[in-house]
Amino acid sequence: MAKSKTVFVCQECGYTSPKWLGKCPTCGQWNTMIEEFVVQDKTPGPAMLKGENRGNAVKLSDIESSEYGVRFSSGIPEMDRVLGGGYVPSSLILLGGDPGIGKSTLVLQICGKLPQDKKVLYVSGEESAPQIRMRAHRLGIENSNLKLLSENAMSVILACVEKEKPDFLIIDSIQTVYSDEMSSSPGSVGQVREVTGLLLKVAKTAGITTMIIGHVTKEGNLAGPRVLEHMVDTVLYFEGERNLPFRVLRGVKNRFGSTNEIGLFEMTGDGLCPVENPADAMLTQRDSNISGAAVVCGMEGTRPLLTEIQALASKSPYNLPKRTVNGTDSNRVGMLLAVAEKSMRLPLWERDVFINVAGGIRLTEPACDLGILATIYSAVKDLPLERGAVYCGEVGLTGEVRAVSRIDARIMEAARTGFTDFYLPKANYIKLTASQIKEFGDIKLHPIANVKELF
Repeated sequence: MAKSKTVFVCQECGYTSPKWLGKCPTCGQWNTMIEEFVVQDKTPGPAMLKGENRGNAVKLSDIESSEYGVRFSSGIPEMDRVLGGGYVPSSLILLGGDPGIGKSTLVLQICGKLPQDKKVLYVSGEESAPQIRMRAHRLGIENSNLKLLSENAMSVILACVEKEKPDFLIIDSIQTVYSDEMSSSPGSVGQVREVTGLLLKVAKTAGITTMIIGHVTKEGNLAGPRVLEHMVDTVLYFEGERNLPFRVLRGVKNRFGSTNEIGLFEMTGDGLCPVENPADAMLTQRDSNISGAAVVCGMEGTRPLLTEIQALASKSPYNLPKRTVNGTDSNRVGMLLAVAEKSMRLPLWERDVFINVAGGIRLTEPACDLGILATIYSAVKDLPLERGAVYCGEVGLTGEVRAVSRIDARIMEAARTGFTDFYLPKANYIKLTASQIKEFGDIKLHPIANVKELF
């Protein structure tokens, strides 16, 4: 007979306790312990792996490398770039993002772009089938192999999966699905963990590529226990400002590829459009007669990304000046402000400083340090920088400009986009060969060893 007991589960980290605690001993959060009823079944459940090889070790050399290694394309190049070349059969993918950012739109567009020989089952716990059909009609999606199911109960979903036998399964969203084996409400830690475990079993045993959509908390983390990210094969984050057109798909975890690549999309009336040339789309609104703006070249995986950084430095009416940063690391900017005061003699102790990355893109690479200092100098002195210049280099505490990786790809991207000057670390310039410099074309290279040389 099945037995039930009451436990208290932390809604932040998933820690369980037989009694209520005001503070979670694992994550340190207060008032996150919620009472849940857990059913303990003594009967053994179905095995995750079935077949004659169950319980038998297999030699690595005897396993066919193509058994699970044949990827299939999503039909969207930016998605394939982040996944590492396409979907891997039997994989479990988690897509997270803020509400209204475009997760359901992206997944529905993928359903319309998948190969015609792939059977797709779209399960939605938030929308009815007619509502999804309206959105698909607006996006121009017509796929005869796409079937819709509006359901929240996991038992019904599993029965439909057994009946339809799809090649690609979508769950939208994981917080709305519940298991009958647990009495807690949908979206709780226990329910999310239980439902994800069942989907993982389905993906691995039936060979179904499964993508689940998850909401994020106000801190920007995926809602539910942290173990959710450990259970899946791939974790993708869909980021961007809701009032800006650009969206960034970023890989946080990928067992079958790199996590350095990003996919860039633009939200339009016809859905999400992949952006193949980010510089052409993000640098069209630049003004050459304003101060406090510079172009930097960051690297996202193998892709050079030209982005504009803006700065504003105004007299502060308070004793403690304000520091506001949007689109990059605020601690890194604080260090650069100290370098600017020490090495460049800028009176920043009496000014409010605001830093913004245009287009809603987030830059985390230290190679953007030189561009940030250039914008700060331009804002304080009220002097416009050269319109055709790109700045790239990591800045140390003493003002030295350190070398960055893939400098040749960065220069080539700047030259292709039409920029005429490129400021780079001197250590990178020394290692460039004459043939490489010739390939760059007419772009002028300006090696910098210290930030004092820049101005």
